[in-house]
Amino acid sequence: MKDSQISKNGVLKKYRGHGGHAILPDGVTSIGEDAFRCCTGLTGVTIPNSVTSIGRHAFENCTRLTSITIPDSVTSIGEFAFYYCTGLTGVTIPSSVTSIGSGAFYCCAGLTNITIPGSVTSISDYAFSGSAGLTVLAIPDSVTSIGSYAFSGCAGLTSIILPGSVTSIGDYAFENCAGLTGIALPDSVTGIGKHAFEGCTGLTSIIIPNRVTSIGDGTFQNCTSLTSITLPDSVTSIGSYAFSGCTGLTVLTLPDSVTSIGDSAFENCASLAAITIPDSVTDMGDDAFSGCQSLQTIPISRKPLP
Repeated sequence: MKDSQISKNGVLKKYRGHGGHAILPDGVTSIGEDAFRCCTGLTGVTIPNSVTSIGRHAFENCTRLTSITIPDSVTSIGEFAFYYCTGLTGVTIPSSVTSIGSGAFYCCAGLTNITIPGSVTSISDYAFSGSAGLTVLAIPDSVTSIGSYAFSGCAGLTSIILPGSVTSIGDYAFENCAGLTGIALPDSVTGIGKHAFEGCTGLTSIIIPNRVTSIGDGTFQNCTSLTSITLPDSVTSIGSYAFSGCTGLTVLTLPDSVTSIGDSAFENCASLAAITIPDSVTDMGDDAFSGCQSLQTIPISRKPLP
């Protein structure tokens, strides 16, 4: 392959072609870091079965790349491998892949569908962040964790299915997924990160699994369409700004397990007309109910707060 630099051990270090469809020769064992980076004329690539890995930033900013077939020989996709491949519309990840690096498909705005195989055990940080064209996504039951910012800014995402294997959802995982109207959290979930659903303006209701012990800072901040939320008896704390700006929330019952409510937790919940504070609450933050203009009274513990 005259227009490429290939090392003795088969690593494609740099593609120097002028674009179009690149065909990699048999014998290439891996696509190296930055190999096709900023090849804005690249429209397609044929990867042989000899390739086992796709390196970091390998196809970054290949804006005209519309599709790619990843062979069954590939076991890992590196960090930011397809970052800003805005023309990429669909990807099938083979079952041989066990690792998808952080930001692998970050800002792939044209990506409408992707198949994640059952061999993948975690969705890395920023993996699909900013891929606004994604509409529906099924997570395989091999996955146990959703990383921070994993789907942040996926504004077109309307439905996502989380399997019973998922135990944790990272910080900002679904931040600003404005098209998401509902999500079923499996009972296996024990932790939901800070700001995990912040700005999900289409989200109307959610049930928190009974293994979750805290609602983190800003978890549902500015979820303006949220009208119903069910908190289990396992929840002991509600973080700062947890429900701030949830202007559609009208009624909320806090379980007897809650002991603390953070600063501005329900700030500017303009439609909130009724809430009962259980006797278990011993710590209430500043401005917890500031701007709740529909709230006439707050039934509160008979015990004095410290």
